[in-house]
Amino acid sequence: MRLRTGPLVAQIHSHLPTVAHGIALHYASHPIESLDGFADFHVRIARPKNIRRWLQPQVVFQLDDEAPFAPLPFAQAFPMLEWGLNWCVANLCHQYLTIHAAVVEKSGRALILPAPPGSGKSTLCAGLVNRGWRLLSDELTLIERETGLIVPLPRPISLKNNSIGVIKSFAPGAVFGPEVHDTIKGTVAYMQPPAQTVQRAAERARPGWMVLPKYTANADTELLPLPKAQALMHLADNAFNYSMHGREGFDALVQLVDASHCHTFSYSQLDEAVEVFDQLALAA
Repeated sequence: MRLRTGPLVAQIHSHLPTVAHGIALHYASHPIESLDGFADFHVRIARPKNIRRWLQPQVVFQLDDEAPFAPLPFAQAFPMLEWGLNWCVANLCHQYLTIHAAVVEKSGRALILPAPPGSGKSTLCAGLVNRGWRLLSDELTLIERETGLIVPLPRPISLKNNSIGVIKSFAPGAVFGPEVHDTIKGTVAYMQPPAQTVQRAAERARPGWMVLPKYTANADTELLPLPKAQALMHLADNAFNYSMHGREGFDALVQLVDASHCHTFSYSQLDEAVEVFDQLALAA
């Protein structure tokens, strides 16, 4: 099948039921393109052609029949597809300036959340999406270099370990796939993106805020100003292809920071965190 996510089309080939079930659940609202059309990526999730096909079964991710990663246990087939698609976008889609950051939108303005693993970025993203913010991406912020606008790439939100239970309690109506244990990231589960988010995937957003989130147990909820020079350095550190674009990449980041209110943010209570950003959006 050829699956469209935002501006990109991936041709996905797999005989594995867990992959089919994962796509049917999490991409139920995404457009399916004709097989004789163009695809940005041709990927495959399959069993390896060796004894591990049967003994302690594994799966491999292939891009154009090449395997860029080591095989993973069979139970991790759908997460491997998601991780592989992220890798394809980050490493091949250089028409965009790509930042490792979650990004959501309200009233036409994007909230960019660049942060390392364990910072609570995806938890905060999922919380906001379940309170009326539009998901653009939980992992990859795509900047259109010509306009400086944020290009949506709505796909399932990846949640890990304790964050899974937090979001299930916070948003009982959210649709989750099965939990996958013992991955390199611990226990992983994916949340289905809201249908209206997918339906608006062609609507770009202008920058509004750039916030560095940090979850800390028992921390007070605190939003503080961040100097724009520091914000620029954080974005550069989190950009996958910043150096490839040279001066044009630098100018795109400067434009993004200039157009954004920049902050650091610490939190431990998700409902308080969402309230802070709702107030930010109302004040804009």
